[in-house]
Amino acid sequence: MIHPNTELKFISNEIGYGVVATSFIPAGTITWALDKLDREFTPEEFASMEPIYQQILDYYTYRNNQGKYVLCWDNGRYVNHSFNSNCLTTAYDFEIAIRDIQPGEQLTDDYGYLNIHEPFRGVNEGTKRKVVYPDDLLKYYKVWDKKLLKVFHKIPQLDQALRSLVSDKIWAEIVEVSEGHKPMMSILNNYYANGNEVNGFESIKVG
Repeated sequence: MIHPNTELKFISNEIGYGVVATSFIPAGTITWALDKLDREFTPEEFASMEPIYQQILDYYTYRNNQGKYVLCWDNGRYVNHSFNSNCLTTAYDFEIAIRDIQPGEQLTDDYGYLNIHEPFRGVNEGTKRKVVYPDDLLKYYKVWDKKLLKVFHKIPQLDQALRSLVSDKIWAEIVEVSEGHKPMMSILNNYYANGNEVNGFESIKVG
């Protein structure tokens, strides 16, 4: 589920539609969380579908570390890619804002951690990276982990609109991580490579 203080808005002819903040979203805010209405499709289910459905799932889903295609039921599926995204996913089935997001600003992800099938060229943002590759998680997970660590401790300190979507067990772990009692699970735990899921790869201590 996408954060409630957002709306779908036309961005440009090149980009199309995107998700925009309707009010200030501080760094450390959970901006999206996996919920019970999001649907998962196994690789076998995907392979058995007609091409028209495969094209839709290719466009609107991400793959988790088990290779399942996850289709967001709400506007979360319209969050666009950026090489300098203001949101990052975590290994806890939710995403957070890694810097303050102002009203009217677009929420963006880096598709490099979504286990995409094929490379694609992103919009030119003047960054060194120009193309998103299927194995970007292996290349950039340390960079993304550092960005997450800078704001992870803020998660329990903020009023989280999506708190109810995070289980009490995971929330207790987040508190332990934020207090420095437990290392944060690396974003690399989300990596999937042709049937070989990667779990328990790394944990990084906050602070």
